[in-house]
Amino acid sequence: MAAKERRLILKHVDAPGYTPDIACYRKHGGYEMLKKGLAMGANAIREEVKKSQLRGRGGAGFSTGMKWSFIDPAKVTKPIYLICNADESEPGTFKDRQIIHKDPHQLLEGMILSCFANGVKLAYLYIRCEFTTGWKVLEKAIAEAKAAGFLGKNILNSGYDLEIHVHRGAGAYICGEETGLIESLEGKRAYPRIKPPYFPAVLGLYMCPTIVNNVETLCNVKHIVEMGGDAFAKIGKPNNTGTRILCVSGDVVKPGYYEFECGVLTLGELIHEVCGGIRDGNRIKAVIPGGSSAKVLRAGEIYKFKQKGADGTMVEAQMKLEDIPLDFDSLAAAGSMAGSGGIIVMDHKRDMVECLANIAGFYAHESCGQCTPCREGVLWMKKILARIAEGHGRDADPELLKDVADKIAGRTICAFGEAAAWPVQSFLAKFKEEFNMRIRRNGAAAKKDIVSLIH
Repeated sequence: MAAKERRLILKHVDAPGYTPDIACYRKHGGYEMLKKGLAMGANAIREEVKKSQLRGRGGAGFSTGMKWSFIDPAKVTKPIYLICNADESEPGTFKDRQIIHKDPHQLLEGMILSCFANGVKLAYLYIRCEFTTGWKVLEKAIAEAKAAGFLGKNILNSGYDLEIHVHRGAGAYICGEETGLIESLEGKRAYPRIKPPYFPAVLGLYMCPTIVNNVETLCNVKHIVEMGGDAFAKIGKPNNTGTRILCVSGDVVKPGYYEFECGVLTLGELIHEVCGGIRDGNRIKAVIPGGSSAKVLRAGEIYKFKQKGADGTMVEAQMKLEDIPLDFDSLAAAGSMAGSGGIIVMDHKRDMVECLANIAGFYAHESCGQCTPCREGVLWMKKILARIAEGHGRDADPELLKDVADKIAGRTICAFGEAAAWPVQSFLAKFKEEFNMRIRRNGAAAKKDIVSLIH
């Protein structure tokens, strides 16, 4: 039996009668943790976040406490900024907007606590322009929080001042990368910066120390203050603590967003028990477990892991796709990543050539064009895949595609190169027979053969 949902961040989202206004939020205990946090002090909050072992929920899974520790407010002479990345541009991901639309004050409380902990006096909420409703909800929530004394000058008579501004981006995927976001926020083209020297903790917004966290990450700070870092670290698994919001889309009976403790659920339990199985009685073929940039995993394969045995020594374990636990480390060991939590499920009728062509088309459109490998290579991959999908593929195309992808990954300023190359590398590795079949035969005949393959 699958573990039950543990709704920590989504506790009130979709609850009957719950509304996004401040009165409803305070009725359910809202802003009480802000009072507690202000009494605890900044250093105490930072220490609890370290103890919690919270990892960022935006994609990379980097330690939040460690990211914060790169800045020492007591020693910094420049202003310190905090940016909430609410751009949510990874295909397959739709969790942060649920929080923004339905429980915005939870995000604001988490942001205020995080800003107080890190000596921040001015923070920004960066949201893509297409999220018109979310922008309006956030502006209203900020106005309500200021009117209630939770934002602005002398918050709750603590002597602490903080302003939060909403900034609407142009809807570019590259702004999910923190330095590209910072460039955009400064009013420039969103070209990611070279690291080093431009680590945000040293040279971030306006060349000042800057912390960039995403929506789900910042919401967790409120709950860490409430229960304490040690208690939070007991939720989930070691090094994979807390809960994780999972967005499930594709060929399942019940797509949607769910919240579980990290690692207590396997992919198979999520798909077959939580999401009601594969729709129309079809078979599972593949899963992209962390948004479209994550490497695809194929059903029927055996994945090898190294994990601690009963005596503490590392032993090799083997498991099928559907037995892989949904946590950062297990998905990385399987050759993919937890990423943004966007889980895309594909059934046995899906044409993997067309799926990859669709993904490659997205990344070709979203490349910022700063790096030559991305600017030229991603568009090249799109054209080759379009050629194969249209039935005009050449025998050398699969190897050419792999060669182009291999020459992009690891050769660009930011991780966009990997985001575009990894799907191509993994689809070719896992489903090469489909690409070869499409090339050997054209159009509908090839598609019919592909559907008949057993995966």
